Amino acid sequence: MARGTRTLEDRPTSKRVGALRSLWPFVRPYRMQVALALVALVLTSGISLILPLAVRRVVDNFDDGAGLLDEYFGAALIIVALLALGTAARYYFVTRLGERVVADIRKAVFARVITLSPGFFERIMTGEILSRITTDTTLIQSVIGSSLSIALRNMLILAGGMVLLAATSLKLMGLVLLIVPAILVPIIVLGRRLRRLSRANQDWIAASSGAASENLLSAQTVQAYTHESRSIAQFDTVTERSYDVALRRIGTRALMTAIVIFLVFAGVIGVLWIGARDVREQAMTAGQLVQFVIYAILVAGSTGALSEIWGELQRAAGATERLAELLTAEDALADPADPVPLPRPVRGAIALKGVSFHYPSRPDVSALEGVDLTIRPGETVALVGPSGAGKTTVIQLIQRFWDPGTGQVTLDGIDLRDMRRDDFRRAMALVPQDPVIFAASARENIRLGRPEAPDARVEAAARAAHAHDFIAALPDGYDTPLGERGVMLSGGQRQRIAIARAILRDAPVLLLDEATSALDAESEALVQTAVTRLSQGRTTVVVAHRLATVKKADRIVVFDRGRIVAQGSHDALVAEGGLYARLARMQFTDGQEPARATAAG
Repeated sequence: MARGTRTLEDRPTSKRVGALRSLWPFVRPYRMQVALALVALVLTSGISLILPLAVRRVVDNFDDGAGLLDEYFGAALIIVALLALGTAARYYFVTRLGERVVADIRKAVFARVITLSPGFFERIMTGEILSRITTDTTLIQSVIGSSLSIALRNMLILAGGMVLLAATSLKLMGLVLLIVPAILVPIIVLGRRLRRLSRANQDWIAASSGAASENLLSAQTVQAYTHESRSIAQFDTVTERSYDVALRRIGTRALMTAIVIFLVFAGVIGVLWIGARDVREQAMTAGQLVQFVIYAILVAGSTGALSEIWGELQRAAGATERLAELLTAEDALADPADPVPLPRPVRGAIALKGVSFHYPSRPDVSALEGVDLTIRPGETVALVGPSGAGKTTVIQLIQRFWDPGTGQVTLDGIDLRDMRRDDFRRAMALVPQDPVIFAASARENIRLGRPEAPDARVEAAARAAHAHDFIAALPDGYDTPLGERGVMLSGGQRQRIAIARAILRDAPVLLLDEATSALDAESEALVQTAVTRLSQGRTTVVVAHRLATVKKADRIVVFDRGRIVAQGSHDALVAEGGLYARLARMQFTDGQEPARATAAG
């Protein structure tokens, strides 16, 4: 199983169709549509139950004259017209309701998931989330927009038909009731198995989507390491498991449908046989028998339809539970109920006080241990050290993507946990080591830093990041779509787009995580000039492996194994010896350019 995807045994199974009740908050705002659909539903059900009465009158009064017969058929035509209008109205309102509710569910799930902290995405893959938003909501749409109304209609016909059966012939009705327990047993017994298989089927579909998403997003890496056959085999395995479960679900549902239909229509045939004998003995009229048979067929058809719809409802119940897991997912980094506002203007004083932290996926490995670090407003501080020393973890804690296990992280003296995340994050601009480029235009990618910025400021930011020339050379300039994950750009170009974002954001705190690692020497020099200019007057935290890029920092903080082992200026640290001096000797030997290194830090 792909990383982050839970095994089938880890997933809770659907316990009851009552799980569909959790859809009510999404249906409630559209009560008027529900009411109109119910009116149309009752109308069509009632008309369906009236038709057999008209047929009985025609049969019993067939010899009473052509005029009366014409009236009966004229009335039947009016009833059929009302039935057509009612059915069309029911279809319109319930289908519209299904589309509207599913759209609201998708928006609610996305709005919830996009705000969750990185810890959530360590437990569940993005592809699985997308499967729930698409496949599971499609199931719910089918139920709300079709199956549920059909189920209610059949329930009304079943209930009304049973009453009218009793009114037509108590004797034959009693025989019908003898069949009901035999029909209910397979629905209950096989229905439980069908519910479990339906949930398992959806889980494996989600696992298949997760595996596909992960490999497609990393297609170049997969191809570079000739891993295509293994990726295909892994995807095939998960997909086949999904198919096997689906096959068992289909077989179970087919068996249940066959048993129910046989029992229902065998009972109808038996009742018809006894009724025909009663007509011959004049215990009932031919019209009564025809009426009873039509009602029996309606009741039998409704029962058979309900047995099939029951399976759909169970699948939708499983889908609803899976979506509810996302909607009710607890975020360990929730905003406080009574947040403290960040004072404006933001000074940019950052402090880590006694901070220790372990990543949830690596609870036995300390990412940071007892870190005390104070960064003054307007100061440029560089974090250096070997890979895995904890540098990028500091950047993530400053943005509160994680909370420290012990200690606190503050901005302008206020604990980040006491503020709304979107409040203090507006005061920060980030240039990550691996910048994300969206499948939008170059202009919109830069405008991510400040959505309301005019075109002139966007272009000014691009010029400052030395990105203007290559953007202007694109087919449509700033309006050129950059492709998924910036496939049209080189690594250095993607990084300059990210730097332009940060310049446009104009935030008092600037976070640079290996911001120039993908640039060639010439571009690096240009961008470093832009970054130096951008850093003036704002608090800047720089993570770097290439020491040449941080020599002019106000202070260099050296990390090793999650601890601060030294700090000071470049010259002072070199003179002091130790880890920094050793790193400097490795990178500046014989006046060579610093070796390019990349790591998560």
